Amino acid sequence: MTGAPSPDRRRFLTTGAAVLTAAASAQLWLPASAQAAETPLPDGVFALGVASGDPLPDGIVLWTRLAPDPLNGGGMPDTAVPVAWEIAEDERFRKPVRRGTAHARPEYGHSVHVDVRGLRPGRTYWYRFRAGGRISPTGRTRTAPHPHARGGSLRVALASCQNWQHGYFTPYADMLAQDPDVVLFVGDYIYESTPSSAGPRRHEGTGEPYTLAQYRNRYAQYRSDPDLAAMHANAPWVVTFDDHEVDNDWAGQVPQDPDKQSHDAFVARLTAAFQAYYEHMPVRATAIPDGPHIQMYRRLEFGRLARLNVLDTRQFRSDQVTSQAAAEDPSLTMLGAAQKQWLLDGLHDSPARWNLIASQIMMAETDILPGEGKLWYYDAWDGYQVERNALLDEFASIRNPVVLSGDRHLTMISDLKKDFADPSSDVVGAEFVGTSISSNGDQDQAAFHAQFDPLRADNPHWKVIDAHRGYHLFDIRRDGIDARVRVVDTVVQPQATASTFATLRVEADEPGVRVV
Repeated sequence: MTGAPSPDRRRFLTTGAAVLTAAASAQLWLPASAQAAETPLPDGVFALGVASGDPLPDGIVLWTRLAPDPLNGGGMPDTAVPVAWEIAEDERFRKPVRRGTAHARPEYGHSVHVDVRGLRPGRTYWYRFRAGGRISPTGRTRTAPHPHARGGSLRVALASCQNWQHGYFTPYADMLAQDPDVVLFVGDYIYESTPSSAGPRRHEGTGEPYTLAQYRNRYAQYRSDPDLAAMHANAPWVVTFDDHEVDNDWAGQVPQDPDKQSHDAFVARLTAAFQAYYEHMPVRATAIPDGPHIQMYRRLEFGRLARLNVLDTRQFRSDQVTSQAAAEDPSLTMLGAAQKQWLLDGLHDSPARWNLIASQIMMAETDILPGEGKLWYYDAWDGYQVERNALLDEFASIRNPVVLSGDRHLTMISDLKKDFADPSSDVVGAEFVGTSISSNGDQDQAAFHAQFDPLRADNPHWKVIDAHRGYHLFDIRRDGIDARVRVVDTVVQPQATASTFATLRVEADEPGVRVV
């Protein structure tokens, strides 16, 4: 699925998201009677752009949200609005393949999720929306390969942790130029923190979001970043959430500060946060929340090349512990019984060459105590030792497991060991913890190395650690995965220069990762 873009594709990448004129589009799209019946909508109704996600061999989810006043609740009337959609094989829509009408409903923030089926596998498509006489930007997307396709390649970009107040989302400008087939976002799409004037940008509102209207406004602000909007419009995304989409370090239905948020108040907050998350993500109707519950763990297939298992490491976990002894309690769970069994079944039964696991938080050990003894970050898999170790034991009999993670705001690329307490134990897989898009801003590199370089001897499984902002890019083929750590020189300015910090390789049927 990778390779040099065609001249038409390069032109599309340069412009980000092209828009056809309303007159030309109407002639190709809607009959005069339908145009006349449309209720006019304000200019800017498609201010939040377009997106696509969760590619199947024959389908894709198309997304938009009508919001002419995005930071003030959206600005739409309290009625359902018909939205025409169209998907075509070409950028000019001379070869349309599917079209229809969806309804943007007020109870879902006038968001639109179209689950298009009947498409051809491994194909690039272009799509657009029309409502109230207004035409959306044009988006480009791609379906997954044929279920039995064994060859080819897949380019995946791994991203996470984009704090609006810490910087601009400049890594997406470089990601756009690299033209991935799919973007995997593993959490912290928004941050719930209060507005602050300390960074280059300021959160909207007056405090943390708690209500649906407040979460909608926060998502709308993030969606206004031009580099993020352009990347959404140019490739399908596969998304999952971590903690900041709701509340820092929440677990199950336990908030970070239960002394300040009652159980009922936090359940109401979960309900609002999940609702806003669904409204702003290109996900299927299976993810429509049921109050304080949302179905997020799921599996996507990319032919026989790769199976992607997307985890939910927040809703079903035990509350975090605070000591090494507690972290070794066998009753603790990160995944919950049902999700854990689902994951193991999917790994053992997989027909794919590569078994990818999207985990919001780091799976490899991080020992932050130099010398004798161990000290862990208890919000990560280190805080759930028994379940993590049992999962790594299963990896020994899984073909080519590779974990793709986020959360840490650092690049941390590691071998996964069967037993981290024994440095000579078998390597059973590889993990790429992607750095943040903007969180932590332009980090002090000297301070980072002063903190982490002394820990290298205690963490011999680390292959690369770094504190620049950016993302990871993977070219997946049957014989191996070629990975690049792409970083930018700044996120405190709207433009940045990108470069490759490190290049790595995972060989098929040889567990672990090496620097090349």
